[in-house]
Amino acid sequence: MQFDDDAHLDTSEVQDVRGSRIPGGRATVGGGIVGFIALILGLFFGVGPEQLGLSPGGDEPAATASSAAEVERGCRTGADANTRQDCRIVAVVNSVQDFWRAEYVRRGGRYADARTVIFTQRIGTACGSATAAVGPFYCPGDRQVYLDLGFFDELRTTFGSSGGPFAQAYVVAHEYGHHVQNLTGTLARAQDGRTGAASNAVRVELQADCYAGVWARHATTTPDEKTGRPLLTRLDETDIRDGLDAAAAVGDDRIQEKFQGRVTPENWTHGSAQQRQEWFSTGYRTGDMARCNTFR
Repeated sequence: MQFDDDAHLDTSEVQDVRGSRIPGGRATVGGGIVGFIALILGLFFGVGPEQLGLSPGGDEPAATASSAAEVERGCRTGADANTRQDCRIVAVVNSVQDFWRAEYVRRGGRYADARTVIFTQRIGTACGSATAAVGPFYCPGDRQVYLDLGFFDELRTTFGSSGGPFAQAYVVAHEYGHHVQNLTGTLARAQDGRTGAASNAVRVELQADCYAGVWARHATTTPDEKTGRPLLTRLDETDIRDGLDAAAAVGDDRIQEKFQGRVTPENWTHGSAQQRQEWFSTGYRTGDMARCNTFR
C-alpha cells in the first residue's frame, strides 16, 4: 500500500484530540473487565456507542483540540502517510471521501463529508460518551467517525489479525460505509434492537464491509481533487489479504469462540468471519455499490 509522495493531505477531514482532557460527564464504559466486555460485544467498528448502552451524550462536553495537534502539524504529504500511522489515516480518509464524492456525482447526487476524530482514552459524542474500549465507531448524530489508534495494536495482539497498513485502511473504509448508509437512510434499519445471524444489525455491518471493498477496487484510480492524480498509487493482493484477515479475525463467530468458548449465532451483531470476508470481496470484485444489497 503506497501513497503518492507528492500528494497534499487535507487534515481538515481529521480532528486530532489525542491528549485532550474532556471535563464533566462520565464514561460509562471503563477499563478492566467492563471495557473488555464492551470491546467484545461492540467490535468490530460499530455504529454509535448508544448501541452498547453507553451514557447519553447530552451532559458530555465536546472534546477540544489537543495542543499537540500532531496530525495538523505533521501530516502534510503522501510521503508522511507512507511513514506515519496517523498520517496514513488522514490519507485513507481523504482517499475514501474522494471516491464517495465522485461516486455520488456519477449517480446524480451530492456526498456530504464526514470527519474522523482521533482520540485517546475517552470521548464525548452526539451518540454518547465512549472510551477506547468500544473500538472504532461512527456516530450518525454528528456524522463523525471516532478512532483510537491503539485499537490497531489490539487487532493484532488480542484478535490475531496479521495487521498491516491496509487492515487499518479497511477499518476506516468500513466506518465510512456506515456514513454512506446514514446518507441513504439504510443505517436506521440496524436500530431495531434485534441480534442474530439474519438481523438487520448484521446486514448493516456486512453492507459496510462491502462498501469498503468498493472503495478498495477504485482507490488507485480515483483522482485526488487537488492534484488530479490518485492519492493511493499501489494496492496489491497482499494488502487485500491483510484486509480480509482483519475481517475474519473479528467475525462474531471467531470472537465468541475465542472469548466464551462457544458460538451463539443468535447473539451476532456483525456477521461471521466468512460473511465479512465474502461481502468485502463482493465489493472489491465488482466495484459496484449496487451489488452490496445485504437485505435481499
